[in-house]
Amino acid sequence: MADEKNTPNIYTSPAVHLPTTQQLREISADLGFNLTDDQLEQHREYMKGIQQQYQMLEELVEPTLEVKFPRTPGQKPRPEENPYNAWAQCLDIKGSEDGKLKGKTVAIKDNIAVAGVPMTNGSKTFEGYIPEFDATVVTRVLEAGGRILGKAVCEDLCFTSNSFTSISGPVTNPRDNTRTTGGSSSGCAALVSGGVVDLAIGGDQGGSIRVPSSWCGIVGLKPTYGLVPYSGACSIETTIDHLGPMAKTVDDCALLLEVLAGHDGFDPRQREMDIPEYTKLIDGGVKDLKIGFVEEGFAICESDVVNVVKATAEVWRKAGATVEDTSIPMHTYGKPISSTQATEGTYLQGFIGANIGNKGFYPNSMLEHFKKHVKLRPYDLPPTYQSMCLWGEYTKRNYQSKHYGKAQNLTIALTAAYDKALETYDVIVMPTLPYKAPKLPDVDAKLSVLLDEASSFTTNTFPFDATGHPAISINAGFSEGLPIGVMIVGRHYDDVMILRVAKALERNLTNT
Repeated sequence: MADEKNTPNIYTSPAVHLPTTQQLREISADLGFNLTDDQLEQHREYMKGIQQQYQMLEELVEPTLEVKFPRTPGQKPRPEENPYNAWAQCLDIKGSEDGKLKGKTVAIKDNIAVAGVPMTNGSKTFEGYIPEFDATVVTRVLEAGGRILGKAVCEDLCFTSNSFTSISGPVTNPRDNTRTTGGSSSGCAALVSGGVVDLAIGGDQGGSIRVPSSWCGIVGLKPTYGLVPYSGACSIETTIDHLGPMAKTVDDCALLLEVLAGHDGFDPRQREMDIPEYTKLIDGGVKDLKIGFVEEGFAICESDVVNVVKATAEVWRKAGATVEDTSIPMHTYGKPISSTQATEGTYLQGFIGANIGNKGFYPNSMLEHFKKHVKLRPYDLPPTYQSMCLWGEYTKRNYQSKHYGKAQNLTIALTAAYDKALETYDVIVMPTLPYKAPKLPDVDAKLSVLLDEASSFTTNTFPFDATGHPAISINAGFSEGLPIGVMIVGRHYDDVMILRVAKALERNLTNT
């Protein structure tokens, strides 16, 4: 018997409705084509063939990310279950009976999909969204025996490096509950620092792993661009998207990276390569290594930050390293380059487009939910994102977004400047942030204050999202009881080296 579904005479709901002549007339005018009605009718007739292709496309089942382990949706945490206001959703997903992460508890940043579990991305624009797929990193954690205890709060659309914009309220620093954790992986840092979980997976587009790691006194690694698959996480701008490990120790950070890293076949940011056993390669110490302290990275830092970070030089020297000051003048331009790329790119890709142009997995349900909500209630976007949209639309209308292209071209020069320094030094070093964790803003803070406090301190972190160099933040010491992070940056795909140098510092600081 013939398959009735394929019988051409039976009605099928159209995947895409054929545009009316009036709709085409309006589009023609908007685009400046000014076509005649006769021309529009001919275009409309031609579009019937395109419509049929869309219908055929709609009938196919697309590949997607796997869901391998059972779970329930979990529940919103009660106040007594939510220290630091850091949980977005409490869960208990058990992975394999054995594996590298057996016995380890894990928090997942709430911009990363966990199938069947509500995901907010810290934003009203994601309320009601439940992904039907697991991000690759979630599957890898569970396959390695990790136990996922929940989704960690992230900032609204991950578009700030502070911790006061999430729809669930401010995330507080375990060191001082009046202060920010930093963001946008705010909940991840608080939960690790407070001892609620062993490990967390954060995201980093301008410093969002390293900023909260520094201010909460933990270890946070932004891996080499593309080392860890981003598949199934909410993108900000594809050329700066990173996921990475956050932990209390370098060993645990290396362990989680070992589980997460590697090509998954879905992420165009990646390349196929062998993944080393990081945990077996980071105990070599720093004897005979060369470490360069980047002068420009200290230029805007407060004196206590400078003193604490510069004190690490002597720790590494005593461990056998050669430590020198070095200059990378291009670093001064790193944030203007990377933030231009992020601002215009996020608007063009995330707000106007749908990450068009990437070969790989598209989280279509995620993108569609966001787009529909923004069209219905654009006023739900946070002030930080609104500011980006205002500037992005202004530069698109008046400058044809040309500065995005210029920033991408200058990223080549910025990358070359860091690479040149890394020909001389095994790693380069600077403070993660220019000052200690500030107080959370007052309830009556002006919009201008909120915008300024969102990410004005990412001068050192932002450039390495654009260039893709691996960068790790580890606690270097304290001032007034608050942690101060040092950032170690290495060559592309030499993540093991920055982990090794960080481990040497951790070991020798512990022993002093």
